[in-house]
Amino acid sequence: MSRYRPPRRPGTALITAAGAARLQAELHELWHVRRPQVTQAVSEAAAQGDRSENAEYTYGKKMLREIDSRVRFLRKRLEALEVVDQPPSDTGRVFFAAWVTLEDEDGNESRYRIVGPDEFDLKAGLISIDSPLARGLLGKPLDAEVSIHTPTGERLYYITAIDYET
Repeated sequence: MSRYRPPRRPGTALITAAGAARLQAELHELWHVRRPQVTQAVSEAAAQGDRSENAEYTYGKKMLREIDSRVRFLRKRLEALEVVDQPPSDTGRVFFAAWVTLEDEDGNESRYRIVGPDEFDLKAGLISIDSPLARGLLGKPLDAEVSIHTPTGERLYYITAIDYET
């Protein structure tokens, strides 16, 4: 069995100001707090002698590789991202960073915010702009009827509110 995985298509390079701040905070935490702690632990483990059977040393080196990998990813990704911090000129339509309230055919309401792929969190109501639901909503006006293809079949939603508050 091969370990090859085809390259993934990068997500849309948009992010909200809050999402960019969270990524910056994670980068700062990893580089200025976690990495120095792990480096100190690795040097203390290395001072104990035989490294070949030293689990703390091996685990610490592994943690350093993981931290360095995430730091590289965050730095590259933050350079490529475009921060969207202003609402669009037409706030009556659904665009990036909009809070959208939807009503399904059964009368159940749900509220989602369309965000970048780096900050989506379904529990908090944040959906990626690359998701099928968000792609179906983009550009639609208030009171529009939107049909979304889901794995369980076609779903019909009505846009009951559009808001650009943060």
